[in-house]
Amino acid sequence: SRTLTSYKMKHTSCLLIFISLLQLMTPGSFQCSLDSIVNKRIQEALKEYKPSIPTKTLSCVSITSSGRLSSCPAGMVVTGCACGYACGSWDVRGTTTCHCQCSVIDWTTARCCHLA
Repeated sequence: SRTLTSYKMKHTSCLLIFISLLQLMTPGSFQCSLDSIVNKRIQEALKEYKPSIPTKTLSCVSITSSGRLSSCPAGMVVTGCACGYACGSWDVRGTTTCHCQCSVIDWTTARCCHLA
């Protein structure tokens, strides 16, 4: 049973990461519905592994800005970044801002989450 639970957790974690990465590559209008799907899956996973303890709600959004910086709204922290022009070099400034490090960048996306 413990091995099965561990396998389910790994499978769920991989699925959530994959969905999050897909979301970063998806433009505009589809993004909102994908955000809600990811949030729902996270909540389901939290309930499955700790059903007797009240779970907290994890809310995440993606904020895309033109240029090298994208910041999260107040009360949220960066959990991942994506950069335009296939730039894979980025860092998080403080806990709220994504910074793309390549010389030419057209957009930056910050994945922002809040646990309540």
